[in-house]
Amino acid sequence: DSGLRFHYVAAGERGKPLMLLLHGFPEFWYSWRHQLREFKSEYRVVALDLRGYGETDAPSHKENYKLDCLITDIKDILESLGYNKCVLVGHDWGGMIAWLVAICYPEMVTKLIVINFPHPSVFTEYILRHPSQLIKSGYYFFFQMPWFPEFMFTVNDFKVLKSLFTSQATGIGRKGCRLTAEDIEAYLYVFSQPGALTGPINHYRNIFSCLPLQHHEVIMPTLLLWGERDAFMEVEMAEITRIYVKNHFRLTILSEASHWLQQDQPDIVNKLIWTFLKEETTRKRE
Repeated sequence: DSGLRFHYVAAGERGKPLMLLLHGFPEFWYSWRHQLREFKSEYRVVALDLRGYGETDAPSHKENYKLDCLITDIKDILESLGYNKCVLVGHDWGGMIAWLVAICYPEMVTKLIVINFPHPSVFTEYILRHPSQLIKSGYYFFFQMPWFPEFMFTVNDFKVLKSLFTSQATGIGRKGCRLTAEDIEAYLYVFSQPGALTGPINHYRNIFSCLPLQHHEVIMPTLLLWGERDAFMEVEMAEITRIYVKNHFRLTILSEASHWLQQDQPDIVNKLIWTFLKEETTRKRE
């Protein structure tokens, strides 16, 4: 309905149940490459470029990136793919959107899987009480400035972007599956296109207009996966999330993993997702 064109990458046959993958910041569909390969045997797996990212259209006005618009995008995409429900998987900012879609359109989500992002109400309440998390989320405030955040990412041949994924402080952990030179190049290629950072940062420029939420409860089976070495999100928020899920809730915290969990430890993440999907199927049959 927005009139925007969305880019996605799909694997698995049409007609199989849909698994929809929502990436975080600063990422694009490519962050799900390991999951596209893994789940295509039983699912139609679709990894999206969110509004403003990659090859998806990027409206120029900040107002076009309100959370309401982002949630409606997912509903529209589901319908245009020919589905009325899916397994919804989100990481980081894509996790925020996944939580909100599950809350607003529960009939569309059979199972919810979120990686390294707490329930949005937990996030807003926790950040107000814990200055340490407020500091870790300082970039939310930095991103409210016009044009300067985009400029900072481009300085010194996109040094900030590279270090997010590779530095000791924020990058993929030593025991993890490190990004290859080709992986880094893919990210640099996408974000070095003219204007490619404005859409993604505009997502954050609207966050304060939409929180706190009116509705909170999540009613479908939910899996929350968390890399404990996340430099941006405190692990305490993961356990608190449990109170908002009024169904089967499984939380797994991986001690040696970073924020970029599905790229850092893809084998473990994929195995945990399979277990959750199969476990719920069995439980329904009983």
